[in-house]
Amino acid sequence: MRMIRFLSIGAFALVCAASPASADTFRVGRLLCFSTPRVGLVLGSAQALRCVFYTGRPPRQYIYEGRIRRVGLDLGVTSAGTLSWAVFAKNSRIGPGALRGNYVGASGNVAFGPSLGANVLIGGSRRSVMLQPLSIERAIGINLAAGVTNLTLGPRGRR
Repeated sequence: MRMIRFLSIGAFALVCAASPASADTFRVGRLLCFSTPRVGLVLGSAQALRCVFYTGRPPRQYIYEGRIRRVGLDLGVTSAGTLSWAVFAKNSRIGPGALRGNYVGASGNVAFGPSLGANVLIGGSRRSVMLQPLSIERAIGINLAAGVTNLTLGPRGRR
């Protein structure tokens, strides 16, 4: 039990330590992703995602498909769930396909019934998009995960 508490506190601290968006970035919207069930395979896991990017001004929606892979400690099973990120970019004008690409960062997840997870990811086209400060991950299951995360996003119909 002590080890689980230590790992969960460590993962949460790692995710919270990521720097917030800098002064030269703009908050351009929110990315909401719906995930498939996940089975932790001790050293990692993978989940398919279907995501919707909501922009602020003017209000628009863009649909993406993706895959999230975690490498590190990942033990347990969670149901399908949702992840939500604030999206920051170097340019305040962002359009269709702007979020496509690879994102890399740290993540942590603890679930004993309801799940609590956090992911900090940077990447996209020319590393110009940040998914930050924390994603909110909601699912139900029994799981403990902490490690490096890779998210790949592409337009709907491609991965």
